Amino acid sequence: MNRKTLVLSAVVGLLAPVLVACGSTDSGSDGGDAIVVGTTDQFVAGADAPAPLDPAYAYDTGAWNVLRQTLQTLMHAPRGGGEPVPDAAESCIFTDNASESYRCKLRSGLTFADGTPVTAQDVKFSVQRVLDIDADNGTAALLSNIDTIETKGEDEIIFHLATPDATFPYKLSTPVAGIVSKEKYEGKKLREGFQVDGSGPYTMKTETEGDHISQVVFSKNPNYKGDLKLHNDKIVLRTFTDAASMGNALEAGDIDLMTRAMSPEQIRNLLENPKEGIELTEMPGLEIRYLAFNTTAPAVKDKAVRQAIASLVDRGQITQEVYGATAEPLYSLIPSSISAHTNSFFNKYGEPSRANAASLLSNAGINTPVKLTLHYTTDHYGEGTAKEFEALRDQLNASKLFDVKIEGAEWSKFRPAQKRGDYAVYGLGWFPDFPDPDNYTAPFLDKGNFLNSPYVSDKALELIPQSRREADRTAASPAFKQIQDIVANDVPVLPLWQGKQYVAARENVSGVEWALNSSSDLQLWELFRGTA
Repeated sequence: MNRKTLVLSAVVGLLAPVLVACGSTDSGSDGGDAIVVGTTDQFVAGADAPAPLDPAYAYDTGAWNVLRQTLQTLMHAPRGGGEPVPDAAESCIFTDNASESYRCKLRSGLTFADGTPVTAQDVKFSVQRVLDIDADNGTAALLSNIDTIETKGEDEIIFHLATPDATFPYKLSTPVAGIVSKEKYEGKKLREGFQVDGSGPYTMKTETEGDHISQVVFSKNPNYKGDLKLHNDKIVLRTFTDAASMGNALEAGDIDLMTRAMSPEQIRNLLENPKEGIELTEMPGLEIRYLAFNTTAPAVKDKAVRQAIASLVDRGQITQEVYGATAEPLYSLIPSSISAHTNSFFNKYGEPSRANAASLLSNAGINTPVKLTLHYTTDHYGEGTAKEFEALRDQLNASKLFDVKIEGAEWSKFRPAQKRGDYAVYGLGWFPDFPDPDNYTAPFLDKGNFLNSPYVSDKALELIPQSRREADRTAASPAFKQIQDIVANDVPVLPLWQGKQYVAARENVSGVEWALNSSSDLQLWELFRGTA
């Protein structure tokens, strides 16, 4: 994914909120004006992405941030992170020591927003639907380890897994496992357009301009029964084409809060020159950015070409000149704040070296300069992306070993082209679905992976299920170390940096420090006017 929690207690030192008391004790839970949240995420429906908000298809942070407000899952990530806790479920538990059978019991009286009862059969339908549709976006891969689904009565469901998987509760907490009604969703066909119906904390209505959403209005679902406590009655999520216009709207008071993706310049300015009435909150983040390779494309099919790029890229220069304090270099797919991280790329390639890159290419008989085009999305990860790719281009071209051009495209065109294999080299970001090293490795290396990558490592395919057997996740570290070393050697992807995240809000809005978790999941129910 693109895109989606770290245990907050473990990273509380990273939080840097500047909170100003407003002299009120109003929790905001009794309603009042809607809180308006700005985002640069774009929601577009078209021929290449006809069902951007169907849980069987949606697999990017923006779409998931809509679905998390409207669809309910059996489990959910708790407020400050950590292991999932029941939401639609009253309880969930592995019924064996091998982590192969997972049983959930639904809450009593659970209904969809329209009052229709939610049953175990609805849960089975929803999960089986994802597997049956098996959309090319990679969503089904999260649930592909399910062998059979069994229901007992109206409120009990048992997932029998093909192989042990201690991470399965985390997967049930993602929108891909969102519960939908078979009365409103077809079992083997995507639901086109922008309508979403579920049993989550909010109902939603969209306003559109042409083929894209201009804003989403989330209204408190009076029939919601779950673990979440709503602190507001209505939230409006408004989309902006760029960070500058979103920032102007915040200063003008047209919106109350802006989330992803603020530009590095905006963050720097707010840190150095705070604006009256606006507060910037820093939060821990688990976002990573990376280059990925179509390993069957002629230009990068030879591993030596990919290794040479890994030898040349100067991550420190990119983070310093483009992102400043908001990012730091990353030398593995698994970020440094997640257990099992190793600096595999630095261990293999060291500091950027033209000599090493030239030797790799020469020994492989590769003629230089190698001509490449690096592709990136212009509207999905923020305005720093273009500058990042300009820096990458200049670094590679300065070596005289490569002749590189860069080309940007809107996400609605970029993602389908990337999945089709149109690009030899392209840049993507990843927001973890859940905070486990498995979610930084399997989505890139497992069968049916998010990238639709032709790269295959038989050893990695052996290690991934092996790592999932360990209920104690620290015991899986040796397997993840091997996987990270395989990636550094074969370079199907090239990690670049990991980032922090920030939210800017008007000072009369509270709950901001909880509005985003470390996976960049929006938790809009936490927001309210006034101070607690």
